[in-house]
Amino acid sequence: MSRRPRPLTAVAAVLMCSATVAACGSDSGSSSSSSGGAKTTTVGFLYVGPKNDFGYSQAAGEGAAEVAKLPGVKILEAENVPETSEAARVMEKMIRDGATIIFPTSYGHLEPALTVAKRHPDVIFEHQGGLKNSTNLGSYFGAIYEAQYLTGIAAGHATKSNKLGYVVAFPIPQTLLNINAFELGAKSVNPKVTTTVVFTSNWCDPGKQAEATNSLVAQKVDVISQHQDCTKTIVETAERKGVDSVGYHADASSLAPKGWLTGSVWNWGPIYTDIVKTIIAGQWKGSKYDGQYRVGIEDPTIQVAPFGKAVSAAVQAEIKAKEKELRAGTIKPFTGPITDQAGKVRIPAGQSPDRTKLEATDYLVQGVTGKIPSS
Repeated sequence: MSRRPRPLTAVAAVLMCSATVAACGSDSGSSSSSSGGAKTTTVGFLYVGPKNDFGYSQAAGEGAAEVAKLPGVKILEAENVPETSEAARVMEKMIRDGATIIFPTSYGHLEPALTVAKRHPDVIFEHQGGLKNSTNLGSYFGAIYEAQYLTGIAAGHATKSNKLGYVVAFPIPQTLLNINAFELGAKSVNPKVTTTVVFTSNWCDPGKQAEATNSLVAQKVDVISQHQDCTKTIVETAERKGVDSVGYHADASSLAPKGWLTGSVWNWGPIYTDIVKTIIAGQWKGSKYDGQYRVGIEDPTIQVAPFGKAVSAAVQAEIKAKEKELRAGTIKPFTGPITDQAGKVRIPAGQSPDRTKLEATDYLVQGVTGKIPSS
């Protein structure tokens, strides 16, 4: 998830639109009558990258495509929208074009969305991952670290060198939490395993991603995961180097027919669709979406990607069994004792912090190699 501004170089918003033709049976959240007096609801989606990035924006775009199937709903989409005032300009354009519901999907779109929301109290905004709200802006997100724990199990079984790698953009709590979950999952089946982290200081820089991947391979790492917005470069580079890969955000298995293991992916369609239906029905105020809504792996929003050929049937069965336990809540990835890199106990024995506390993670667990960069 993007949480820091992207450079403006070679970035431009591209607007597209699609619509269904059937009527929508509610006045709330609707605009511009179609033929016969039926109401059409226009919904806008902003993406920080291209919809074919095999990552964050692609997952959001796939969710928007599900919304477009709703009767009487028209969607507007903008790709490559910077996390700057440009995002506000794009949202204003969508509102002029009839949008009464807007999904700013990148973390850095939050402040512009709050500004635009204040100017347009009749428009509902739903931000992806935001930690602030307003009278007409809510947020939603998910504990995808729980799926990362499962991908770590796949990596722990697959490694021959006992060296895993993780290419990360920034050391924000969510990325640190994902790294920790990955290492804990791997260590649960392979106590000798370590995870080496490389920070790129960019959400989508193919050059830095390739450099980081090559650096990890040179250190005998043979399974590489990532927390980047665009995932294609890392998966393809790992495949060329003959090492295994674990994806993130969206299914990138087609890029690595030999080395793909699995990945943590977003299935945004159901939650996007339910949010839009709730707004159209005039029931958004006071609903679970009017505030900060979060889901865990028990919800279909968070998925484990299809397994690759490199994962044996026995390992697949083991991961599916663990996934079932996680979804049932009978196990929790972060159950103490858990210590950080310096040996300090961060989670005491028998304790399992709730998701809110885990979202404030500011450390790396024992077994992770690499320092957290100072801001």
